[in-house]
Amino acid sequence: MRNLKSTLAAMLLLLSPLALAQDLSAQLQAFFTQRLTGFSDDVTVEIRTPQNQLPQCEQPTLSVPASARLWGNLNVLAQCGSEKRYLQVNVQAVGNYVVAAQAISRGSKLQPGSVELKRGRLDQLPPRAMLDISQAQDAVSLRDVAPGQPIQLSMLRQSWRVKAGQRVQVIASGDGFYVNGEGQALNNAAVAQNARVRMPSGQVVSGKVSADGNILINL
Repeated sequence: MRNLKSTLAAMLLLLSPLALAQDLSAQLQAFFTQRLTGFSDDVTVEIRTPQNQLPQCEQPTLSVPASARLWGNLNVLAQCGSEKRYLQVNVQAVGNYVVAAQAISRGSKLQPGSVELKRGRLDQLPPRAMLDISQAQDAVSLRDVAPGQPIQLSMLRQSWRVKAGQRVQVIASGDGFYVNGEGQALNNAAVAQNARVRMPSGQVVSGKVSADGNILINL
């Protein structure tokens, strides 16, 4: 009987780390599936940290930096009380991304048929690949792009809504007041970007470009 108990105890000791690893794998799967909602509906997580270096509690608190990407090779912070461990994981995610539907010439403005969505591995895309096709609307290409090539945000700039030298309306508003006047734009700017404007008095002000081309200043 004593030998049987010893054998069972030894088996439990061996199975316990394996069970913890399997549970951690499921937790990581749920963690990344939730965060990739809207980007990917097919997520696979592989733990690359050796089993003897995994956290020893049943439900560690998992986190990644807010600015970190959510696929590819990542470090995940797993915290059990005051104990912290960094896990190396590989996250594979399948979803839609934006590619060139036809050849795009540098300097050309994108048209509705210039780009299209393609489904594939997001973790294999180049950095800052575009996932939202609306971001390409009215954008200008900064380089030549081949058909089928993934669109990176660095390849495009938004069309200028305001151009240097253009006369623009400046609208300043605050708590209980509203003032507007006309000035001359000093730089090119797209919607939601900052534009500097010289007013008739010579004063230079700065505000955000609205969709209708006005310069908005919140005081």
